[in-house]
Order: sequence, then C-alpha cells, then structure tokens
Amino acid sequence: MSELTLKSISKSFGDVEVIKGIDLEIEHGEFVVFVGPSGCGKSTLLRMIAGLEDITSGDLIIGGLLCNEVEPRDRGIAMVFQNYALYPHMSVYDNVGFALKMSKTPKGVRDGRIRQAAHILQMEQLLDRKPRQLSGGQRQRVAIGRAIVREPDVFLFDEPLSNLDASLRVSMRQELSKLHNELGATMIYVTHDQVEAMTMADKIMVLDAGTVQQYGSPIELYTNPANLFVAGFIGSPSMNFLDVLVKSVEGYKVVVGASGIGDTTVSLPTGSRKVEVGEFLKLGIRPHALKLDATGPVKGTVDLVERLGHETIINFQLETGEPWMAVLDGDSAVELNQSVAFRASEETFLLFDEHGNNTRYAAHGGRQPLSVTGT
Repeated sequence: MSELTLKSISKSFGDVEVIKGIDLEIEHGEFVVFVGPSGCGKSTLLRMIAGLEDITSGDLIIGGLLCNEVEPRDRGIAMVFQNYALYPHMSVYDNVGFALKMSKTPKGVRDGRIRQAAHILQMEQLLDRKPRQLSGGQRQRVAIGRAIVREPDVFLFDEPLSNLDASLRVSMRQELSKLHNELGATMIYVTHDQVEAMTMADKIMVLDAGTVQQYGSPIELYTNPANLFVAGFIGSPSMNFLDVLVKSVEGYKVVVGASGIGDTTVSLPTGSRKVEVGEFLKLGIRPHALKLDATGPVKGTVDLVERLGHETIINFQLETGEPWMAVLDGDSAVELNQSVAFRASEETFLLFDEHGNNTRYAAHGGRQPLSVTGT
C-alpha cells in the first residue's frame, strides 16, 4: 500500500525556513495536487518527498516506512520533471527502459514493462524514434513511461506540462487523469496553475510561504475557501472583494453595506462565526455568481467586454472605483461604458473577518482556518 504521511515536515536553508511544519495524509490511490504561487515551497516539498532535498525536521512515512534517511531509489517513488531529461542518443525504447537496465532487470521482464507502458501511453509506434524526432507532448509521454516501468508506489510530477502549449496542456491533463484511473496509483502533482489543480485533483493542498492554507477537494476550496488567500487564488477569474460595514444581524442573516453595492443581505449557514453590528468585514463574490438585474444592488460601469463565445467576461468598476468582474452566458448584450446592475443569491456571498478568515468555514466542518492578511 502507498499511503504517504507528512508529520510536522520543515525545511530550512540556513536561517531561512521555506517549509514550515506541514502535516498531511495522502491515502492510497489519491491524486493530490500541491498548488500555490511561485516561491511558495511546493517544488521543495515534492523534492523532500523524493529524497532530493534533506528534511530539516519532521517525519516522512511512505507505505508505513519512515523514509527520512532512505535513499531516493529505495523509497518506491518515481518522479517526472518539468525538463524531460531524455538521452538524445537513445531510442524511446531505451530511454523508457534505462532505469530497469541499470538495475539489471532481466531483459524479458524489461521488454514486457516497456511495451506495456508504451501501450498505456499509446506510443507503441514511437519506440524506435530518437527524442529529436518527437513533439513536446510525445517527449512528455516518454518521460512518464520511464516512471511507469519502475512500478513505483508513488508518482511525483513537478510541473510536467509547463513547457507545452495551451492546447497540448489540455490534452495531456486528460491523459494524466486517465492514466491515474487506469493505474490506480498514488500521485502527487505540483503546479502553479490552479486550473490544472481543479481539473485533475482528488484533493488540493494550497501553499503560501511554506504553510498550508487549505487542504480539501477542489469543490470545497472553490465554494468554501478558508481565507482570503485561497479565495483569491482558486477560481478563474478571481473572486471579487470589497470592504463592507455590518449594518444589521438577525440570526445568520447579515446585512452589509458599501458604496457600489448598497445594502446587501448575506445568508450564513448555522455554525458560522458570529459577526457584530458595526464590524468591518471583507465581502467576496465569485464573478460567475453575478447575474444581470436592473434592480440588483451591485452597480457599476463597464470598462471592458471579453466575448469568448460560450461566455462573456465583463470588467466593470463599482462606484467606489473598485474593479470587479462578472461572467455571463453566451454573447450577452452588454457594451463598453454601459451602466450595469447585478444580483446574486444570498448564499453565494462570503464574508471574511479582520484576520482574513472565512466566517462560514467552520460551519462546513473545516479545520480552524489560518490567519492570513491581504488578498
């Protein structure tokens, strides 16, 4: 079994702590994505799991075995890098089987694994080619095949699609998801692209400055972000924010007000963090939740219209000058400089307190959210 556990894992380079006491449990067969901005520590954490970086403190357990001091080759993992690192003078067949040859795997066994990996990745016709004869996507398949033949307990992917063009990234995302379903293996995938994270993951761990901001399913992170950082990072386009004043509270019905949105009711679920009249909070709303409505409380002036065919993205300014966005269906009849008004369901608005924490997070069974300042 290939369960993986991190217990208070930390990493320091001199006096600089880049990974700050991370706890994580990954079950056998899960596809987990580490996501966050550049420099947040996600690739460093992956390299620690692989054994390419020493662990400063904490425990790394793979399949029940403490692996802090275990050599990378003995951890039962295989890693696919951003750089394909193929041997240019070798055929695809020899590249895929190189690690097996070095470990003196019998030729018959080696051949069987190579051809099985080629079948899984639909690259049987490429086995006699050299890397220079392959496209970027084909080279990435070879790199993945090289990992498959080792039959690892855990696959590690370090931004493997970042060198591919947009259309090829989409097709390779689909292929990796199918590969995960076919192999049933534990996979950990690092990316800065939250769209990749949302479309591929069973669970997502959002990192910032070496700390875990939230860990959960993609839909949990999208609908109920723990704090402002997660709310602003997950979702495309990003969530809209505005400082508001609490005007009245009746049970879990909260009325907040601000220029550009008037008085707006926010419906919080039972168990949410209580808010008080006169308290200043930050209001958040997804662009997709806004619907055109001439009597709606969210009012502004359109300053950009992006028509994508299946949807139209509206950039508009509130009366306060705050830039907001709305995503509408199809070719919506909205023009530049037009005055617009929007409405959204009470349940789609989120409120964040002075520490940046989502007031409704605990009501959905989340752990105590971290205190994060800024968006």
